[in-house]
Amino acid sequence: SLCLKQNGKKGIRLEIHNRQTPRGGILKVDTPHFLTISIFHLSLSTLGLISPYINPSQVSISIHSLPSPDQSYYLIAHRKQIFCRITLRVLRRQTALSQAMAGGGFVSSAGGTEFEAKITPIVIMSCIMAATGGLMFGYDVGVSGGVTSMPAFLEKFFPVVARKTQDPTLNNSNYCKYDNQGLQLFTSSLYLAGLTATFFASYTTRTLGRRPTMLIAGLFFIAGVVLNAAAQDLAMLIVGRILLGCGVGFANQAVPLFLSEIAPTRIRGALNILFQLNVTIGILFANLINYGTAKIKGGWGWRLSLGLAGVPAVLLTVGALLVSETPNSLIERGRLDEGKAVLRKIRGTDKIEPEFLELVEASRIAKEVKHPFRNLLKRKNRPPLVISIALQIFQQCTGINAIMFYAPVLFNTVGFGSDASLYSAVITGAVNVLSTVVSIYSVDRLGRRKLLLEAGVQMLLSQVVIAVVLGIKVTDHSDDLGKGFAALVVIMVCTFVSAFAWSWGPLGWLIPSETFPLETRSAGQSVTVCVNLLFTFVIAQAFLSMLCHFKFGIFLFFSGWVAVMSVFVFFLVPETKNVPIEEMTDKVWAQHWLWKRFVEEDGDVEMEGRVGVNGKGNGSNGVDYSS
Repeated sequence: SLCLKQNGKKGIRLEIHNRQTPRGGILKVDTPHFLTISIFHLSLSTLGLISPYINPSQVSISIHSLPSPDQSYYLIAHRKQIFCRITLRVLRRQTALSQAMAGGGFVSSAGGTEFEAKITPIVIMSCIMAATGGLMFGYDVGVSGGVTSMPAFLEKFFPVVARKTQDPTLNNSNYCKYDNQGLQLFTSSLYLAGLTATFFASYTTRTLGRRPTMLIAGLFFIAGVVLNAAAQDLAMLIVGRILLGCGVGFANQAVPLFLSEIAPTRIRGALNILFQLNVTIGILFANLINYGTAKIKGGWGWRLSLGLAGVPAVLLTVGALLVSETPNSLIERGRLDEGKAVLRKIRGTDKIEPEFLELVEASRIAKEVKHPFRNLLKRKNRPPLVISIALQIFQQCTGINAIMFYAPVLFNTVGFGSDASLYSAVITGAVNVLSTVVSIYSVDRLGRRKLLLEAGVQMLLSQVVIAVVLGIKVTDHSDDLGKGFAALVVIMVCTFVSAFAWSWGPLGWLIPSETFPLETRSAGQSVTVCVNLLFTFVIAQAFLSMLCHFKFGIFLFFSGWVAVMSVFVFFLVPETKNVPIEEMTDKVWAQHWLWKRFVEEDGDVEMEGRVGVNGKGNGSNGVDYSS
């Protein structure tokens, strides 16, 4: 590190400490290499130092050897127990400093900075309670497919579909029984509402905080559940789904950010996947409840299915009242003391100064950005923006939500009975949960890329097998799969679901939440959720019609997308395992063969002061203003 100290009355002394030596000792004077650092007008007032500025002064540093290009150095200001950390980063430019260093410079090392943090009970509890937003989302995904296959529900709200599924004299194609725009709107309206709500959620996440945004989501969920369970006509049903969609928009905006920011770096991936794990648990619960309520006599089982969504809705609302706000959000809104106290509490240690000051510096930079959405379009933010949008599009184009929304309908279509179709949906839901647990264990060990690439191969093969079986055995008016082929279809669907659940499912949310810098994180998460919900809406609204027209070819359509997305990951998605969020630019984008072209032109030194060498600058005090 570069250690900044008061040097009597003469000014400031800088010492270079080598982080590689066992005791972190000061490098000794051995050779006549001198670097003269000019520091002037370096504003530290926002960090609470006694004097608002460090007085202009020049100091000479004699070092044992020139810093190697693969090391990063830090400037630590120390006065009366108040610290600040400023990263000195000099890119490989032909400035005075880089010439003196024989073409090298201060650049980041391969690994990220590991701040001291314990895995405290408060972090675990906060993450579990926050992730109930995923439980609500998952329940909504799973319950819609189940109730739309219940005869009583169809007869009350969609009599045309009920006649097509129950009257054999109508001579409808097996693939077209459920092709109805109103039925698809029941499912997809939730996601269209979520898309709209996301724009408002971005504002509340930034100005009110992550915790109040989760509370708003919970209230929307409760209101939607009440309307759905009591629905008397299609309009009331759709309005309830729209309110649920608003809850999804707010929850999907706030929860992944909350989890990423409260979790220690080394387990950030695992805790973030709690959100996706709860999505899968919600789907499984919905399938189990649908299986039970379908057997209720009297035709009111669908009301119970829709009404039980109130359980995760209440859990999310209560959880939002009990958890702490994230330090990032508190610091971002100027509440530094609260942010520091919360950081100390969730990390379980008093040694939180380096992490706190990095958050303060990131927040200071963020406040300089007046228009986060406009800033999101800047060249330096292209890498996380492009990858986040692509991941959301690809996540939906795997076809997973088509299977999860309409699993009972899909199994009905290919010849399973009503009970058998719900039972098969329960099996796929259970596989979904277990595979997400695999992801929690492996994401911070194997990394993101390996999981995405392995899953691409597994999903591609399983979808091709499903398409071949359905193409041979299921025609427009014959659906006699036979027990052997029926079992094979369920196994292949489970193979596909398991691959998705330990890769594209959780990582589609994790990677965007951990790659955007603080100044654009709310805006970036908002765009991520918007794109996801837009394509979820498109797939939900179009799938049953696509199934009618494409027939078994629908699985070949999705498998083609899986091939494209695997190529995209191989070439363009870098590994983000164990990299602190605030260091993502230096450790990830600046090292990538393509993305480094977008981030390398953002200036040479990340500080308000300038650096010159031996007094040979283009301005006074040896400052090279061109750098």
